[in-house]
Amino acid sequence: MKLIKRLAVVAAVMVISGIFIYATTSVNSVKSTYEFTRIPLNIDFSGEKTPLTIADVRERFDRELTVNVNLHATTELVIKRANRVFPVIEPILKKNGVPDDFKYLAVIESGLVNVTSPSGAKGVWQFMPETAKEMGMEVNDVVDERYHVEKSTEIACQYLLKAKAKFGNWTMAAASYNGGMNGMDRFMEAQKVSDYYDLLVNEETSRYVFRILALKEIMQNQQKYGYALPNEILYPQIPTKKIPVTANIDDLAAFAIEQGINYKILKIHNPWLRDKKLVVQPGKVYTIEIPLEGYIKK
Repeated sequence: MKLIKRLAVVAAVMVISGIFIYATTSVNSVKSTYEFTRIPLNIDFSGEKTPLTIADVRERFDRELTVNVNLHATTELVIKRANRVFPVIEPILKKNGVPDDFKYLAVIESGLVNVTSPSGAKGVWQFMPETAKEMGMEVNDVVDERYHVEKSTEIACQYLLKAKAKFGNWTMAAASYNGGMNGMDRFMEAQKVSDYYDLLVNEETSRYVFRILALKEIMQNQQKYGYALPNEILYPQIPTKKIPVTANIDDLAAFAIEQGINYKILKIHNPWLRDKKLVVQPGKVYTIEIPLEGYIKK
């Protein structure tokens, strides 16, 4: 009996030791595979250097970079969509003299899809209806140009150029896209400073530029952050032909079939069409995009 008890004690010790070794090995394994997000030494927005030597600035950037590096599904989807959307946005920004970095503003606004915010802002650039109308976009139950990537990008450029002229730098122009020009004015007047990085603002605007910087850093250095996606899984650009329309279309489903596609495909490529018909405003020409033959899955 004594021998049996001794053997039992030895066995118990071996089991406990084995569990400890396994647990230690597992912890070490996790530690060895986890990589902390290291922020770059230098970063800028539109050529304007971000002062990472200021403690709170560095921590705010670190927060957004860490969060977005680890939002794996969301960040991967944005990179896939960018392959399709950036080639549309980039030449419009360039044509208007707006820095290329502003395409990342569209990324954080909408994820590069036509979303609707709780406050009613819509489209890739997230315009409120009143603002969109004031800036010349058509917004009604039949046509909503906030969903038109090219036209809404043009309007976004107009806003950003106006903000740059007002504030004197692109960083404040970007911040005002979220906080509003008047809102940023009030902050500067009350605090007697004019640099975004010196201002104490609300939570959303405080994080806003740093979110842009974080997505820029990740998307420009995808391999560094574990997002080196192969080309074959990126969303491709689909070539289209453009059809000018100067007369009403009473049935968009019938129109789609006449063009060799269906209603679903028509709406995917022309999300600004909000009804089953198109009523053409006097003197206006609409352009409808139709995918080229061979790029539609039958």
